[in-house]
Amino acid sequence: MKLARVAEFDATDRAILELLQDNCKQSMAQIGEKVGLSAPSVVERIHKLEEAGVITGYVALVDARRLGKDVTAFLGVATEQPRSIGTLERQIIAIDDVLECHHVTGAHTLMIKVKTSNTESLERLIEQIRALEGVSRTETMVALSTQTERQRIALDAPDEFVARPPRRSGGRSRGGRRG
Repeated sequence: MKLARVAEFDATDRAILELLQDNCKQSMAQIGEKVGLSAPSVVERIHKLEEAGVITGYVALVDARRLGKDVTAFLGVATEQPRSIGTLERQIIAIDDVLECHHVTGAHTLMIKVKTSNTESLERLIEQIRALEGVSRTETMVALSTQTERQRIALDAPDEFVARPPRRSGGRSRGGRRG
């Protein structure tokens, strides 16, 4: 397994990443205004973050329930032989309802997160996974409710860059006296 190299970036890069995670559809000018850079400078920094593999893509986050995917479940999968893990992982991630697949420690070899339409489709998915060569057993945990489900990676961006109000040009503030 190859370890990822940690990219080096400064506070402005972190602030840009925070803003993109909040809303990647905002304009480069809006981001620049919040971090004190021009739009072309923001574009350049984002390009460098993409080149470094820090930004890996852009997606629309959707409400699974509104799309008919009402059941979230976690499947622990135990394998017969450690040599089959790579092949098994590739087969599992090819299944559409699989959102995540992690090689884990403990009683299971793999932990899988899925979203399906109903318990009937979940049962078919479990049968499909159990039929894969190398699977010795599975354990399914159905989520009854979800309090939080994040895609955001927490960054230690300085507060000075996050939600900074736009600068006003010279003169007095609207409140009256300077202070």
